[in-house]
Amino acid sequence: MQHSNTQDTLVGLFVAAGIAGLFFLALQVSNLSSFVEQDTYSVTASFENSGGLKVKSPVSAAGVKIGQVRSISFDPKTYQSVVEMAIYSKYKTLPTDTTASVFTAGLLGEQYVNLEPGGSDEYLQNGGKIEITQSAIILEKAIGQFLFKSAEEKAKK
Repeated sequence: MQHSNTQDTLVGLFVAAGIAGLFFLALQVSNLSSFVEQDTYSVTASFENSGGLKVKSPVSAAGVKIGQVRSISFDPKTYQSVVEMAIYSKYKTLPTDTTASVFTAGLLGEQYVNLEPGGSDEYLQNGGKIEITQSAIILEKAIGQFLFKSAEEKAKK
C-alpha cells in the first residue's frame, strides 16, 4: 500500500488534534484553564486551620464558583492562617456579615472555601475581611477524638 502526501497530512493533523485535546484536558483538570484574568476584588479571612487548602482552590457560594484562593499565609501575631481570595467582580454584593468555611469536595476530594452570605445591607469591598470563619475539619483529629472517647467509655464500664 502506497502512502500519499494527503494521507500523511491527515495523520499528522489527527495526531496534532489529539495532543491539543490532551493539553486542554490537562488544563481543565489542573484548574489552570482560565487564560483570561477576570476582573476581581480581594477579600481575606483568617482560619485556625486552613487544612489542605491551596492557592487557586475554588471559592464558592451556594455551589457556584465565585472566585479562587489567591494566597495563603501565616499571621505570626494571631497564629492563624490568612487566606486571600479573589472574588469575581460580578459578585460584588456579598454582605459584610458573610461567613467563610473550609470544606472538602467529597470524602477525599480537594478543599475549597464556601461563603454563606449574611443579611447585612452593607457589602464587602476590595480589601475587606470576613470575620466569621470555620476552619477545616481534619479527618485524623476527628478519628483520634472518636477513638479517645470510645476508649474512655470502655474504661468507665
